[in-house]
Amino acid sequence: MKAALVGPGTAPSGNEPPAPPVLLHEARRATGRERGPEAVVESVLDFAAELRAYGERHLGEPAAAAGVAVPGIVDADRGIAVYATNLGWRDVPLRDLLAERLGIPVALGHDVRTGGLAEGRVGA
Repeated sequence: MKAALVGPGTAPSGNEPPAPPVLLHEARRATGRERGPEAVVESVLDFAAELRAYGERHLGEPAAAAGVAVPGIVDADRGIAVYATNLGWRDVPLRDLLAERLGIPVALGHDVRTGGLAEGRVGA
Protein backbone atom coordinates (compact mmCIF):
# COMPACT_ATOMS: atom_id res chain seq x y z
CA MET A 1 0.00 0.00 0.00
CA LYS A 2 1.14 3.51 -0.76
CA ALA A 3 -0.31 6.57 0.91
CA ALA A 4 0.21 10.29 1.17
CA LEU A 5 -1.13 13.20 3.13
CA VAL A 6 -1.52 16.25 0.89
CA GLY A 7 -2.57 19.82 1.43
CA PRO A 8 -3.92 22.43 -0.95
CA GLY A 9 -1.50 24.20 -3.25
CA THR A 10 -1.19 27.95 -3.36
CA ALA A 11 -4.46 29.60 -4.30
CA PRO A 12 -4.42 30.81 -7.90
CA SER A 13 -4.55 34.48 -8.68
CA GLY A 14 -6.01 35.97 -11.82
CA ASN A 15 -6.22 33.51 -14.70
CA GLU A 16 -3.64 31.05 -13.40
CA PRO A 17 -4.63 27.37 -13.15
CA PRO A 18 -4.98 25.92 -9.63
CA ALA A 19 -1.70 24.89 -8.06
CA PRO A 20 -1.13 21.16 -7.50
CA PRO A 21 -1.54 19.77 -3.99
CA VAL A 22 1.44 19.94 -1.64
CA LEU A 23 2.91 16.62 -0.45
CA LEU A 24 3.04 16.62 3.36
CA HIS A 25 3.85 12.98 4.17
CA GLU A 26 4.32 9.66 2.35
CA ALA A 27 4.10 6.14 3.72
CA ARG A 28 4.17 2.54 2.48
CA ARG A 29 3.03 -0.68 4.03
CA ALA A 30 2.70 -4.29 2.85
CA THR A 31 -0.88 -5.47 2.31
CA GLY A 32 -0.22 -8.82 3.93
CA ARG A 33 -2.42 -10.48 1.31
CA GLU A 34 -1.07 -13.90 2.26
CA ARG A 35 -3.19 -13.57 5.44
CA GLY A 36 -6.43 -13.48 3.43
CA PRO A 37 -8.97 -10.92 2.15
CA GLU A 38 -10.37 -9.91 5.54
CA ALA A 39 -6.88 -9.26 6.88
CA VAL A 40 -6.12 -7.04 3.88
CA VAL A 41 -9.24 -4.97 4.59
CA GLU A 42 -8.13 -4.60 8.23
CA SER A 43 -4.64 -3.61 7.07
CA VAL A 44 -6.11 -0.88 4.84
CA LEU A 45 -8.33 0.40 7.66
CA ASP A 46 -5.49 0.37 10.20
CA PHE A 47 -3.09 2.11 7.80
CA ALA A 48 -5.64 4.86 7.08
CA ALA A 49 -6.25 5.37 10.80
CA GLU A 50 -2.49 5.61 11.43
CA LEU A 51 -2.17 8.25 8.71
CA ARG A 52 -5.04 10.21 10.21
CA ALA A 53 -3.31 10.11 13.61
CA TYR A 54 0.01 11.13 12.02
CA GLY A 55 -1.69 14.20 10.55
CA GLU A 56 -3.08 15.17 13.94
CA ARG A 57 0.26 14.70 15.73
CA HIS A 58 2.66 16.14 13.18
CA LEU A 59 0.61 18.52 11.06
CA GLY A 60 -1.77 19.88 13.68
CA GLU A 61 -5.00 18.53 12.24
CA PRO A 62 -6.49 15.34 10.84
CA ALA A 63 -7.27 14.88 7.18
CA ALA A 64 -10.48 16.52 5.98
CA ALA A 65 -11.24 13.69 3.52
CA ALA A 66 -9.68 10.53 2.12
CA GLY A 67 -9.35 9.02 -1.32
CA VAL A 68 -8.61 5.34 -1.85
CA ALA A 69 -7.68 3.61 -5.09
CA VAL A 70 -7.96 -0.16 -5.39
CA PRO A 71 -7.33 -2.71 -8.16
CA GLY A 72 -9.95 -4.77 -9.90
CA ILE A 73 -13.58 -3.96 -10.54
CA VAL A 74 -14.79 -0.94 -8.59
CA ASP A 75 -18.26 0.54 -8.20
CA ALA A 76 -17.16 4.07 -7.34
CA ASP A 77 -20.73 5.39 -7.05
CA ARG A 78 -21.60 2.85 -4.35
CA GLY A 79 -18.09 2.79 -2.85
CA ILE A 80 -17.65 -0.95 -3.29
CA ALA A 81 -14.58 -2.95 -4.30
CA VAL A 82 -16.59 -5.40 -6.39
CA TYR A 83 -13.82 -7.82 -7.31
CA ALA A 84 -10.03 -7.87 -6.92
CA THR A 85 -8.52 -11.24 -7.73
CA ASN A 86 -5.06 -10.39 -6.36
CA LEU A 87 -6.58 -9.43 -2.97
CA GLY A 88 -9.35 -12.04 -2.89
CA TRP A 89 -12.00 -9.31 -2.52
CA ARG A 90 -15.64 -9.62 -3.49
CA ASP A 91 -18.17 -6.88 -2.74
CA VAL A 92 -16.16 -5.09 -0.03
CA PRO A 93 -17.94 -1.84 1.05
CA LEU A 94 -14.57 -0.16 1.49
CA ARG A 95 -15.76 3.45 1.29
CA ASP A 96 -18.24 2.97 4.13
CA LEU A 97 -15.78 0.97 6.24
CA LEU A 98 -13.16 3.70 5.91
CA ALA A 99 -15.62 6.55 6.49
CA GLU A 100 -16.81 4.84 9.67
CA ARG A 101 -13.24 4.23 10.92
CA LEU A 102 -11.94 7.72 10.04
CA GLY A 103 -15.03 9.86 10.58
CA ILE A 104 -14.46 11.80 7.33
CA PRO A 105 -15.78 11.63 3.75
CA VAL A 106 -14.08 8.98 1.61
CA ALA A 107 -13.91 8.56 -2.16
CA LEU A 108 -13.19 5.15 -3.69
CA GLY A 109 -11.81 4.69 -7.19
CA HIS A 110 -10.07 2.29 -9.52
CA ASP A 111 -6.28 2.37 -9.18
CA VAL A 112 -5.42 2.94 -12.85
CA ARG A 113 -8.08 5.58 -13.44
CA THR A 114 -7.18 7.37 -10.21
CA GLY A 115 -3.48 7.24 -11.06
CA GLY A 116 -4.17 8.79 -14.45
CA LEU A 117 -6.21 11.57 -12.91
CA ALA A 118 -3.48 12.26 -10.36
CA GLU A 119 -0.76 12.34 -12.99
CA GLY A 120 -2.81 14.78 -15.06
CA ARG A 121 -3.34 17.03 -12.06
CA VAL A 122 -0.05 16.77 -10.20
CA GLY A 123 2.37 15.39 -12.81
CA ALA A 124 4.40 12.23 -13.16
